Amino acid sequence: MVKVTINGIEVEAKDGSSILDAARLAAVHIPTLCKHPDVDPSAGCGLCIVKVGGRIMRSCCTPVSDGMQIVTEDEELQQIRKTVLKLILSNHPNDCLNCSRSGSCELQDMTAQMGIDQNEIIKMLSQEPKDDTTKAIVLDPSKCIVCGRCVNICQNVQNVWALSYLNRGFVTKVTGANDTKLGDSPCIKCGQCAAHCPVGAITDYDNTDKVFELLANKDYITVVQIAPAVRVALGEEFGFDFGSNLTGKIYAALRRLGFSKVFDTNFGADLTIIEEASEFVKRFTQNDHLPMFTSCCPAWVDYLEKYYPENIPNLSSCKSPHEMVGAMAKTYWAEKAGVDSSKVKVVSVMPCTAKKWEISRDETMSSSGYQDVDEVITTRELAKMIKRAGIDFKNLKEEEADNPLGEYSGAATIFGVTGGVMTAALRTAYFYITGEELGAFNFEAIEGLEAVKVAEIDIKGTKVRIAVVNGVGNVEPVMEQINQAILNGLELPYHFVEVMACPGGCIAGGGQPRVMGQRFEKPWGINDEIRKLRSCGLNCEDACAQNRLSHKNESIQKLYENYLGKPGDEKAHHLLHTKYTKRALYK
Repeated sequence: MVKVTINGIEVEAKDGSSILDAARLAAVHIPTLCKHPDVDPSAGCGLCIVKVGGRIMRSCCTPVSDGMQIVTEDEELQQIRKTVLKLILSNHPNDCLNCSRSGSCELQDMTAQMGIDQNEIIKMLSQEPKDDTTKAIVLDPSKCIVCGRCVNICQNVQNVWALSYLNRGFVTKVTGANDTKLGDSPCIKCGQCAAHCPVGAITDYDNTDKVFELLANKDYITVVQIAPAVRVALGEEFGFDFGSNLTGKIYAALRRLGFSKVFDTNFGADLTIIEEASEFVKRFTQNDHLPMFTSCCPAWVDYLEKYYPENIPNLSSCKSPHEMVGAMAKTYWAEKAGVDSSKVKVVSVMPCTAKKWEISRDETMSSSGYQDVDEVITTRELAKMIKRAGIDFKNLKEEEADNPLGEYSGAATIFGVTGGVMTAALRTAYFYITGEELGAFNFEAIEGLEAVKVAEIDIKGTKVRIAVVNGVGNVEPVMEQINQAILNGLELPYHFVEVMACPGGCIAGGGQPRVMGQRFEKPWGINDEIRKLRSCGLNCEDACAQNRLSHKNESIQKLYENYLGKPGDEKAHHLLHTKYTKRALYK
């Protein structure tokens, strides 16, 4: 620890930490647009300047040293910051009324704080067209402030390298790698670029109008489902504490919007576990294409298809949970309800932008005879729809989901947290192998936000080695370890591997809210404290659930008895499983 003085206040800070971090310990706010807790400093925006012994330095990348005298606020610094901000604004449109980030835009917020009138600024706007080729996220170069967060996240955190800089100086722009469209780049649609963008330069591919059109069309029976992570994040858009589990209120809001039936993706999560655990037990006992990788995360699947196509046989063939619910809604539920499957439209509310792309995959995502899921909206888009419909979300009374596709176990809820899929699968796999229930339902070794977590599970003398990876940028060393063992005929380091593309899992997906509360320092968006609170909201529901085992879900049991047969049987495989294909890094 070192002692520094900030604006006359003595502060003790960790040696090597930045001035920006030390200032926050002293409750001193230094403005910045490029620095985010998830990324290393780039010193790109120039707004975080301070004086150290009279010299002007950028606080995000300057480490503290013992005895340092720091001034964060005086007239000269204010004028320089205003000049820098005006330069940024000169290349940014006055388009707030048409921007999805209005009200949660860091640039808008900072402009108001510094009292700058945009109308006084001469504009030199980019004429680059929008890039919506992924149909999951949209890049609008005209709104880009070249802060570098998206490039930093894509390259250095996610290790995807779909975004890069082009040109220099005032004409610098962010574009798809090698100046390609994003749809032709290595982009895996995880949306972490959109989650970390401080402005409206990268946003969701908006499907709200399409969903409103479905709801208005009385020829359709439009049903909806919500993913596990949505229930602990949506409330942030309406003033609730981080991690508040608002499942009942969300069901009520969806009915107010006009959906005919409200189902839950958690039902699909339980269904996924039945199929996936059965698949793992079969592979494990037959030593067939191990390790097995989880397949619920479409961004991870896309990544593997592009970067590790040789490992495609290792992916579980299970569809993701919301795709399973879509297939069941258009077959099993439609038959039970006596409705025409062609009239059933399924909307999924997801924390994830990659799910928008997933529903267009060609690989058996229409096993029901129709596209399994018709539209995907993110948590942010659902919040927008609720506000647009004039629904007083905060004062809604809680309601229940519709059955039979609404019942779920605690195991299903934790699908939204890193380690949750593995935990849920092992609870059921243990039962399938031993015929007995697991004593302790949790595995402490794979809990928490650590990038790679490993454990060895003892199943009545049989050792099962597992790995849990969160953040696709952490996958490479695990994959190299596995492939080296396969190549050299060595003992496999793992038998079962869970991967979630987003750091922390779905609770921090690319479609989750960016709204920040007063408890947290700007920038707007996600950080590890919020990840922990959202995780707690799901883990607590699991801990308090009457049933914490997917195979004990009574609606799932009836589904197999009356419709699917046994897990992995022909009908179950046709409706609930998929296949994968090698994808080119560049088109």
